[in-house]
Amino acid sequence: METKLSNGRRALFGLQHLFAMFGATILVPLLTGLSVQVTLVAVGIGTIVFHLISGINKAPPVFLGSSFAFMVGIRTITDPANGVFAIAGWADMDAATQTALRSEHIQSVLPYATGGIMIAGGLYLLLALLVKLVGVKTVMKYLPTVVTAPTVILIGVMLAPFAITQSNSNLILAGVTLVLIIFFAIWGKKMLKIIPILLGICGAYIVAVIMQYVFGLTNPDGSVILNFGRAGTDIVGLPPFLWPKFNLVSILIMIPFALATIAEHIADMVILTRVSGKDYIHDPGLARTLTGDGLATVIGGAIGGPATTTYSENVGVVTLTKIFDPRVLQLAAIYAVILGFSPLFASFIYSIPDAIIGGASFILYGMIAAVGIRNLVDDRINLGEMRNCIIVAVMLVIGLGLRFGPVITFSIGNTNIPVDRLGVVIAVVLGILLNIILPRAESDKIKQEEVETDK
Repeated sequence: METKLSNGRRALFGLQHLFAMFGATILVPLLTGLSVQVTLVAVGIGTIVFHLISGINKAPPVFLGSSFAFMVGIRTITDPANGVFAIAGWADMDAATQTALRSEHIQSVLPYATGGIMIAGGLYLLLALLVKLVGVKTVMKYLPTVVTAPTVILIGVMLAPFAITQSNSNLILAGVTLVLIIFFAIWGKKMLKIIPILLGICGAYIVAVIMQYVFGLTNPDGSVILNFGRAGTDIVGLPPFLWPKFNLVSILIMIPFALATIAEHIADMVILTRVSGKDYIHDPGLARTLTGDGLATVIGGAIGGPATTTYSENVGVVTLTKIFDPRVLQLAAIYAVILGFSPLFASFIYSIPDAIIGGASFILYGMIAAVGIRNLVDDRINLGEMRNCIIVAVMLVIGLGLRFGPVITFSIGNTNIPVDRLGVVIAVVLGILLNIILPRAESDKIKQEEVETDK
């Protein structure tokens, strides 16, 4: 039986959930060029909208943080070297010129990425409608684990090069961050085990302060380790909201990533149903929770924020504390919105060195790929069955091969479509088609029926 919470304890537990989501949520804007302030406002408002749609007093106890799945799409759109809007002659420019142009270019094309995010949120709404009409089991026949898991694996693997690039600016700090995260993840107790990324970033930041202000050290390239003042020094100020723009290529790039976050959403609902004894799958029901998650993503894209997703970190806190009161998560969302209106707080976040973010990304990106592998294992996908092996193999080769292969384009009207940037899109489409077309072995059908029964 869940203990009834006083307002004071509810506020304290809400703060705990804020810490749990914070490390991963702020990494998305730091890695993509989105605003930290806008991101915090977007995830806070998105979480509140989710709870309103699901029911204030009966909503699943989840926080909608910024999604890492969409980062591949954002980088594919904004990368000045190889992105959709790549700068001509980039490779011939010297390093100083590239540094001067990079930030300006990213900010100029980010509205196309957030516009794509906004449209991708509509996929949740479409799926929610289908769930309402035909039921979740029917819908998920076309989005089984053998299709969604390779999509998640692709996202993690395709992000990996960025972790190396950022870590290279200061390998010592990257190494310290990585070691601290591993330490807390493996040997941390209770809450410490839930927030290893936040603790790793904070610990490495302290090391960075000591390196710069005690020993007078700089990065290997001579730049300062800590750089303050990017967002401003005002305690309170409006976030730099970014209004979306729409481009066919950007939309096509973004939509498939919603499949990964939808799969994560359903998995978190299943986990919470198991640990709480409350059937969130049917009450408030997946149709309503998917609608809330989709609207949160639409709102995020509309104001210049990230796509959102149910955060496993907060699900972990709920599992640990056994406190399922949705109002605790609603308070955490309010805290996030309040922090989003502080330029001074954002300046502190922006001062976190790239190398620390890179060190944390070693774990985060690897974990994304590992989650995809775990999904294959947990759902007992038999890769000894040739049908399953073909689906996974084709998706991985198409997704990675096109991304890192030669430049291929075709035109629709006046729009040039870079096929090499649509690897995940094509991989997902082929995975869905192969899953429909290829016959399933009888032994594989039995195993999948057992898995569905377990869920």
